[in-house]
Amino acid sequence: MTHDILIAVMVLGALGILFAVVLYFVAQKFKVVEDPLIDEVAEVLPGANCGGCGKAGCRAFAEACVSQGNMEGLRCAPGGDAVAAKISALLGCAVEQGEPQVAVVRCNPANCGDKRRSNYDGLKSCAFQNTVYTGESGCPFGCLGCGDCVAACQFDAIHMDPATGTPVVDADKCTACGACAKACPRRVIELRNKGKKERRVYVSCVNKEKGAVAMKSCANACIGCGKCAKVCPMEAITVVDNLSYIDYKKCIACRKCVTECPTKAIHDVGFPAPAVKPAPKPEAPAAEKVEIPVAEKVEAKL
Repeated sequence: MTHDILIAVMVLGALGILFAVVLYFVAQKFKVVEDPLIDEVAEVLPGANCGGCGKAGCRAFAEACVSQGNMEGLRCAPGGDAVAAKISALLGCAVEQGEPQVAVVRCNPANCGDKRRSNYDGLKSCAFQNTVYTGESGCPFGCLGCGDCVAACQFDAIHMDPATGTPVVDADKCTACGACAKACPRRVIELRNKGKKERRVYVSCVNKEKGAVAMKSCANACIGCGKCAKVCPMEAITVVDNLSYIDYKKCIACRKCVTECPTKAIHDVGFPAPAVKPAPKPEAPAAEKVEIPVAEKVEAKL
């Protein structure tokens, strides 16, 4: 009995040693040597894993930076220029300063007013609603108002306005990660440069229908008339598929297009309110002339 136990222990011990040797050689064969610099870059990143950089997360972004050796074509939107400067210092390369951006909602469903043609009573998801429904206003391009963009934002920078059913972006919290833009099935949300002094001019409409048809859904829809493009001194406006678009890289925010747009589809943000001219002061009434009788004038001379 003791002999059998001893043999079993020896066999198990030999098998253990054999498996350990096999595992050792397998580990050496398939081991992956990771650059410790990846950990240093990952520690600098905000850790939001928002995907705004186009990678699968902050770790993947760090691996891409180290593997490439520079930050060309790579940018962490939540971190901005501050994080980019730290990463470039670790990599020992220069980095170009990018223009700060912000998410812009290019739709204004509030202008539909009482033109809502139906009420949706189904799954509250823009992605789902877009496949089965045109929207309460009948516009096949406009915001559906279910809040998929709000759920996608990890920075609490976008909320639905209950009065208008429109998403509103908090520019101070927005990191321009692009998650809200990706979540919108109708591409209503766009990332644009904040602009000098955070002043922006953009077309708040994505409707590509002809003018008369678009106006049936929204009174402030772009009708593709092209008046804005004609007055733009920088040729920053193009009209394609009945829709105007302002190139924020060329726009100098002169706002000539804003005043020219007949439907008020072009919005200007961040500009000071026009000064109110003081009301003219009422003129004082002229003093009435009192005629003095001739007899009184003679007496006064005497």
